[in-house]
This record gives sequence, C-alpha cells and structure tokens, in this order.
Amino acid sequence: MGSAVPPQTEETTVAIALVRRGDCWLVGQRAAGKTLAGYAEFPGGKCLPDEALEQCACRECFEETGIEVRVLELQQQTTHDYPHGRLRLFFFRCVPVNNVEPRPPFRWVERSDLVKLRFPPANDAVIEQLTQGEA
Repeated sequence: MGSAVPPQTEETTVAIALVRRGDCWLVGQRAAGKTLAGYAEFPGGKCLPDEALEQCACRECFEETGIEVRVLELQQQTTHDYPHGRLRLFFFRCVPVNNVEPRPPFRWVERSDLVKLRFPPANDAVIEQLTQGEA
C-alpha cells in the first residue's frame, strides 16, 4: 500500500485596510455564519483576478464600511494556515478620504482597546505593531 499524498493547499490572497483616524482604527465584527464568526476584523477581503492588492484593500473597505480610503504603504505581509485554508494576507496602512461614519458592524476603536478584542490569529503581529504605536 502506498502512502497517501497530502492534498494541495490552495492559497487565497487577501488585502486588508488598516484605517486610522486620529488614535482610532476602523474595526468590525465577523457575522454569524461566516468563517471566523464573532472575531474582530479590519475591512478587507479576497482579491479579484488581476486586481492590484492596494485596489482590493480600497474596494473592500468601501464595500464593507462606506468609507473611501487611500493606501499609504504596506504595513505587513503574512501567510497563515487555518482549517478552512491558507491565507496570504497583505495589511495596508490607509487613511480615510471622506468624512463618513462607518456602516455597522464597523466602528472606530481606540488604539488601547485593540488588545481587548479577539482578532483571528493571523492578525497577532499587526495588532502588536498597532498597539505599540509602530503604525
């Protein structure tokens, strides 16, 4: 009997907008029924075929929150394996370009309160950077 070949792990590319206003960050909560339901999240999502990472972060932020953003720079990149698949995450520092309040479930969260929220494990390093003032 031969040994089984492990299944190929498909990687999903995700762009995330780290949107700062003053000393607050734009944070939402994943809805029931979604993967990682109940976890806190920054706006972002899967990149479309041939979509630039920065464009994806801006598009997803606007779709989810109603806030238009401008990307400043890539803050961090990481790959994380979850039971539902491998994610390649790109976290972009962004600033709002309109003065619109976010649509629920997104809201502005003080930097000091980020550590009180439960984010997915792939966010650990970026949360540490944001709370240490490195962003």
